[in-house]
Amino acid sequence: MDRREFNKLIGFGAVAGAAGLYTGKGALAAGSLERIKASGTLRIAAVADGAPYYQKSVTDGSWRGFYIDICKKLADDLGVKMSILETTWGNSVLDLQADKIDVFFGLNPTPERQKVIDFSGPVFKNAFTMVTKKGLGAKSWSDFNKPEMRIAVDAGSSHDAAVTRLAPNAQISRLKTASDATAALQAGRVDAQCLVLILSLSLRAKNAALGEIVMPTPADFTTSNAGFRREADQSWREFVDGWISRERDSGFIKNAVVKNMELVGVKESDFPPGFEI
Repeated sequence: MDRREFNKLIGFGAVAGAAGLYTGKGALAAGSLERIKASGTLRIAAVADGAPYYQKSVTDGSWRGFYIDICKKLADDLGVKMSILETTWGNSVLDLQADKIDVFFGLNPTPERQKVIDFSGPVFKNAFTMVTKKGLGAKSWSDFNKPEMRIAVDAGSSHDAAVTRLAPNAQISRLKTASDATAALQAGRVDAQCLVLILSLSLRAKNAALGEIVMPTPADFTTSNAGFRREADQSWREFVDGWISRERDSGFIKNAVVKNMELVGVKESDFPPGFEI
């Protein structure tokens, strides 16, 4: 969608509003797409210590990260400026609901989140991996799905759900945080820790002696998506969803992810063979 089509959607949003999109207080409820064009500003949120997704400089307050690059391109393609609200992963949904931001990139569409906000399609796919002790030799999910295999996960996470689904016969240690699971691996209390690829690469970059990264076959993925405030006018979500699809196909999103992995010490050559975004 180019800017001409974007402007047409803005016109459509204005007509739809005039036709009766009202809040409970009776005020006209302008859709996000209309507001962004009228204000000339795209409002996003970012997590200061969320590298490689987001990272805020402690010296000058500037932002980096692959979702910063992706949002900058979205704003440029819209012909608007970008403003950044500092948030946390936990507060991002609340920020959307409170209409503090127009979009937040980096959320997985869990059933609980889907009850209160809307989502785009996948921005990128994040493969489930295992960080294993050296010499373990397991390569497939069937190798990990054995009673003698000890696997650590952070309880209630997507890692927990993946191991429960794909390796139910293993001894699964459900710990409070991902850091606790890493500590169990370091101490030899488990044979492997399940993490998505972005996190396992970041972890191993910090401690090369920790173990080996295995992407079990067949590959299994979770997704990273954009979240939106729920509103009657779906023009904004539909616009961003189409934009994401085109930028995935063009290779821009993959390049942004790979480039910004350098923020956590990961080079493109560190990615396992056959990885997908």
